[in-house]
Amino acid sequence: MTSVPARDRVLDAFESILISQGERAATLEATATEAGVSKGGLLYHFGSKDALVEGLLARLVELVDVDVERIRTAETGPIDYFLRSSLNLESDLDRAIIATTRLAQGSHPQARDALKAMQVAWFDVIVEVVGDRALARTIMLIGDGLYYNSALLPGGLGELDPKSDDMDEVIALVNTLVAARARA
Repeated sequence: MTSVPARDRVLDAFESILISQGERAATLEATATEAGVSKGGLLYHFGSKDALVEGLLARLVELVDVDVERIRTAETGPIDYFLRSSLNLESDLDRAIIATTRLAQGSHPQARDALKAMQVAWFDVIVEVVGDRALARTIMLIGDGLYYNSALLPGGLGELDPKSDDMDEVIALVNTLVAARARA
């Protein structure tokens, strides 16, 4: 079993505190304690809270880059992958998004910029696939709705399981819309 490097443990801890308690609780001391490192150990990897925020945002960028490539190369197709992965599955990407959202709600405009860049990256790849900006925006909004319902309203009427018949029907309907727009 390989141990998680201290730098990643620190980012994981910062992320966890942001998600569960918010930005005010995500102090350097709390992050070091949660990560199981000394404050000096944290400062070795991240010299300030701003550096810690930058590390989290860099992690988000890396995870989004991987996700965009997965959208492009998905065996089931880009739309299928995008919509199924629009559910909050508590993945590394989901955790980074939620933590970054907590920062964006506070005093970190760079977090808002990172979230905007994430949306643009997803939008651009969906536009590439469907060739229609309005249709791509519609697909993005469907993905946003799926995420909202799974993250904020678990067990609600709009929550879907990624492998459910209901999800298959949503994807089939979107694919029908894409085909109809292509014929128009």
